[in-house]
Amino acid sequence: MKLRVKFKFLIENMLKGLLWMAILAALYLLAKEYIIDENQEVWLERFYSRPLIIYGIYIGSEVFFGLFPPEFFMLWAYYKGDVWHYVGNVVFFAGVSYAAGYLAFLIGRYLRRVVLFRYFGRKFFSKYWPLFRKYGSFLIIASALTPLPWSAISMLVGTTEYPMKRYLYFGLFRLLRFAVYGYIIYQTHQIA
Repeated sequence: MKLRVKFKFLIENMLKGLLWMAILAALYLLAKEYIIDENQEVWLERFYSRPLIIYGIYIGSEVFFGLFPPEFFMLWAYYKGDVWHYVGNVVFFAGVSYAAGYLAFLIGRYLRRVVLFRYFGRKFFSKYWPLFRKYGSFLIIASALTPLPWSAISMLVGTTEYPMKRYLYFGLFRLLRFAVYGYIIYQTHQIA
């Protein structure tokens, strides 16, 4: 019975993730059709000629609790070059995201020993601690695969006594998300 509730939680969040991706894709296609295509030279010059800025924004976003969905960066990478350039970018984005989650986990491990954190942590993580107590490893998997905040959940897990090896193992689902979403984005553009 308890396992069924955890799987239901995981599936619900995966469906939310797919819905979120569909909304992002629709918004992107609308923006491309009505804004970008009208001023293509301006947009191409602004975003595609400065990849280091884009990579910096992505790294900052992943380290600071996923300010921007990674799918935006995958869309950028699709138009940046050929298929191997796209695959390389998706692999880079996945590696950065996994590493950012691990860094957040380590920060959480450190913070749990800081007395001041006990006060601020309760305010910051109050929404997620009950979820972690209820779903445990499934929360890690759900945040790795869905729009749940990966770095924030990773930090939360770090503040508990959760084993590092198990966290790293379940965190590998983050790489699966990038592979699946990257493939979907690529195939969507091949059809369009």
